[in-house]
Amino acid sequence: MALLERLEAQRAEKTARDHEKEKEKVQPNIDPYEKLKSELHKKLVAGLKDVETEEKEDSELLASRIEQLVEEMLTEEDSKRIPRLDRLRLASELIDEITGFGPITSLLNDPEVSEVMVNGPHQIYVEKKGRLVTSNVRFKDDAHVMHVIERIVAPLGRRIDESMPMVDARLPDGSRVNAVIPPLALHGPTITIRKFSRDPFQVADLVKFGTLTEQMAEFIDVCVKSRLNIVVSGGTGSGKTSSLNVLSSFIPSSERIITIEDAAELQLHQQHVLTLESRPPNIEGKGAITIRDLVRNSLRMRPDRIVVGEVRSGEALDMLQAMNTGHDGSLTTGHANSPRDILSRLETMVLMAGMELPIKAIREQIASAVDLIIQQSRLRDGTRKITHITEVQGMEGDVIILQDLFTFQQQGVDADGMLQGEFQSTGIRPKFIDRIEAAGFKLPPSIFEPAFF
Repeated sequence: MALLERLEAQRAEKTARDHEKEKEKVQPNIDPYEKLKSELHKKLVAGLKDVETEEKEDSELLASRIEQLVEEMLTEEDSKRIPRLDRLRLASELIDEITGFGPITSLLNDPEVSEVMVNGPHQIYVEKKGRLVTSNVRFKDDAHVMHVIERIVAPLGRRIDESMPMVDARLPDGSRVNAVIPPLALHGPTITIRKFSRDPFQVADLVKFGTLTEQMAEFIDVCVKSRLNIVVSGGTGSGKTSSLNVLSSFIPSSERIITIEDAAELQLHQQHVLTLESRPPNIEGKGAITIRDLVRNSLRMRPDRIVVGEVRSGEALDMLQAMNTGHDGSLTTGHANSPRDILSRLETMVLMAGMELPIKAIREQIASAVDLIIQQSRLRDGTRKITHITEVQGMEGDVIILQDLFTFQQQGVDADGMLQGEFQSTGIRPKFIDRIEAAGFKLPPSIFEPAFF
């Protein structure tokens, strides 16, 4: 009996602790004008039916019209009791609700915010300068979050409901969106948005951010123009796509470029660019067009360059075969924690294509196809750096030989918790230097001198 009493007492204590934790949870901010805002929203939707189509398509004109209607409605409501700042806030929130994506519109417009994470209606986090912070904006309820998700996916021909509770999409500016709803998301609908700059990063921006040095940038520029096959590897959120975009910008404008992605994110400014995007299956499970299908089809489109946003499975085999059959200068990214790891990942992805190839044959394909691996990492302080630029030198027995050309050497942490370190040239000239010189480029010997810079 004593044991049962102790167990019962422990259970009661745990229940009391859980109850206290629930009470301590941050309650959603209650807007004293929430009811008024809902009424104004309904009137606005009705009032905007008479607005000309041209005015609706011009976001600035529409915002101005909404602001005017809100002011008129508030005057009708005898709203002198509402302070002017609150009147302006109501107008701004209603504009966001009708022309944007509700409460998170201000976060998407904030240049310091790189990622927005909606964990249900009352908990929103943002990433600023590589660190997660809590936002003070809120949704009203789950239905409000669902309305925003549907607004994002509807223009893309996607759908989200209980039969398809997950969706990948993109915003008009190219930002990547992932949404998960109940029953998979237990605490309400979730949205994760990885923002992309309206003006894509240039190589000078990456140098300024400390992602790489000018010497490394010059070397990569020449490698791309010399039509070397390059793989950018790294973990989630390490900046692979931004770096791939910079690498793609080095491709001469005279070449025909075909980009292949799950969600079109690359922003190239060359004239001759064709963008292909995969398609998920419909509700019946049919009609899917995979990255692998697009890679195969791109070979029939007379490409000078093939740029694959990311290889995840069997398309790796087709990509390697393209690299080995005359499509030099191809670029892609893949998830891996080191240059050696991306080779293992490529082996696994080739096997996922369903071809029963011996491991040695796969490694020979990889060693022959890939010339350079650029490893990018997101460090503990939130900064993103290219930690390795590594040459694939070929095979020795059953092993692919790698040689680091540039590395990042971490040296400590400063008082603010920021990592300290320097980029280093290993002093080794790559074997493909003859191909670079044959393409008409000459790198200064100082780039390969062993030194920190």
